[in-house]
Amino acid sequence: MLNSALGLFVTIQDWANEIYKKVEDQKSSRGRNQDAILAACLFIACRQEDKPRTLELENGQSVEIGTIHAGDFMRRFCSNLGMANQTVKAAQEAVGKAKQFDIRRSPISIAATVINIVTQLPDYKKALKDVSSATGVAEWMIRNSFKDLYPHLSKIVLSWYAPEEDLMHLCCP
Repeated sequence: MLNSALGLFVTIQDWANEIYKKVEDQKSSRGRNQDAILAACLFIACRQEDKPRTLELENGQSVEIGTIHAGDFMRRFCSNLGMANQTVKAAQEAVGKAKQFDIRRSPISIAATVINIVTQLPDYKKALKDVSSATGVAEWMIRNSFKDLYPHLSKIVLSWYAPEEDLMHLCCP
């Protein structure tokens, strides 16, 4: 299969499967070349996981698929949730700090998880369902990403926003 030939991580394969499921659910792939759709899903997942690949087109041209970062999504996601400026600032700084750690999740998942974390700390609370809806990231993906981020919370969320003891009271959504 294509993903084994490319030597992809399991997280990339999982993300590609989730993208493919969304395409199938929207029924936008009817009558289309399924191999091309599967390949596109894999390349999108690679890009989102910061593992770029070169795509060889039928006409012989090569196209480099660039990378994206969690911070690229923060303004839009925070706006979708109607978050206060201070909470947006905390989320942006936290996602910047998260880059230091080798967290093997898609940038979109990391962004959604950081937003979920910062919205659970102050009086401003958002349900996981709302964060999932605003970001397009499945609730189970946010939960799993939280488990990866949890050991680093005190280094990711800055103390001006939430004291360390508040972070320790967070539990997995």
